[in-house]
Amino acid sequence: SNPGFVVRITQAGLDYAHQQGIAILEKQLAQLKLPDISGDSRVVRVGKVRYELSRLRLRDFHLPYTRITPISNVGLQVSISNAFAELDGDWRVKFLFVRDHGSFDLKVENVYIKIGLRLGSDATGKPTVSTSDCSARISKVRVLFSGKMGWLYNLFHSVIESRFRKILEDKVCDIVDKSVHNELQTYVQTLPVTARIDAKTGIDYSLVAPPRATAQSLDAGLKGEFYSLAHRSTVPFSPLPLAFPSDHDRMVYFGASSYFFNTAGIAYHEAGALVFEITEDMIPKDAGFKLETSIFSAFIPQLEEMYPNMPMKFRLSAPTAPFLTIGPGGISLKPTVDAQAYAILPDSSLAPLFLLSLVRNVSAVINVRSGRIVGSLDVGSRIRLSLKDSAVGTFQVRTMQSLMNILTSSTLLPRLNARLDEGFPLPLPDRIQLSNILVRFYQNFLLLGADVHFQPR
Repeated sequence: SNPGFVVRITQAGLDYAHQQGIAILEKQLAQLKLPDISGDSRVVRVGKVRYELSRLRLRDFHLPYTRITPISNVGLQVSISNAFAELDGDWRVKFLFVRDHGSFDLKVENVYIKIGLRLGSDATGKPTVSTSDCSARISKVRVLFSGKMGWLYNLFHSVIESRFRKILEDKVCDIVDKSVHNELQTYVQTLPVTARIDAKTGIDYSLVAPPRATAQSLDAGLKGEFYSLAHRSTVPFSPLPLAFPSDHDRMVYFGASSYFFNTAGIAYHEAGALVFEITEDMIPKDAGFKLETSIFSAFIPQLEEMYPNMPMKFRLSAPTAPFLTIGPGGISLKPTVDAQAYAILPDSSLAPLFLLSLVRNVSAVINVRSGRIVGSLDVGSRIRLSLKDSAVGTFQVRTMQSLMNILTSSTLLPRLNARLDEGFPLPLPDRIQLSNILVRFYQNFLLLGADVHFQPR
């Protein structure tokens, strides 16, 4: 199925992630533990020589030239060239009746490492990464022995150098495997599959398929679906395919489809969260009226006779989940709201008065703050009213348009915008900050672009 939410990591984003990973790998290679080496070698005019190399200490390991490349439909390839390392240790030699010892320095140069990374997903929809292949080739190993018998070692250094080369080539790929498993795999698993938003809803960010490498980027399709925590039901429509643009100015792009946002409306509607009350204490002081039957009796004469000068309240609810559309011009929706009016009787019980249906054009402004999608709603000036039910006789609803406009704009809209300002979390792994935010609208989806900053522990 099509994803409801797409994450694209561009070459710039891969390069940045690769820098962080190489820094970790460099530290781990520098802590490489090498085994003692011993053996026999025949030296011309000397005979059989027994040697031991011990206490091998790797002083540093440098990876100066590295590159990461997405390989279409395969995964990622990391290439390291001209890496170098320096070691030191102790030597011992025995031949005939002679024994001696000393120290040595070893320089490893022109190290070439090629690493293939396989990308996948586990049963929960979290991303996985593993080493598909690793090869290390060392072109140059130089050993310099010091001590009285150092000259003897230097006679058969090629034997020792080839043994060092083989050990190091194997050890490098062992370290790469462990680093990918312990560091990279552990880190990508911090990507949240589900994000609890509040007490009523969550977002499903599980992968719908393994991440896919293209020639320029790495793309991940996520379910991108809001759901009610109390009861998760099947969404009655499917996400449309997203025609992602070929933008590469930012490190990462997020494509949030209209499906993603519309499942939010369904989830909040199912959770009973789209119900609001308007009471007297919510009316702004500068509105110039009180929420009482007397203010409405100008439009409904029967009201003054039946419920004279009584306080009122409105209960606003959405009869159906709001449905929005996204296009190049932005986000727009035309929600329907039922407004049930009540008179509050002296004993605090409620007397139903009338039920209005309100329809209004709404547009949304979207941004990203602290790793969350935030927004605000703006309403059109015209509100369309119709009478659905009345316990106080029929009346002309259009005469109440200005009053209902003030009531909804001054009370309901600020509450909705306060919730939208809290935002909804983007699917980000641990310790990631976004900057240089870009927001663009396309047919059926919103595109968010950003650069990334990783905060090490």
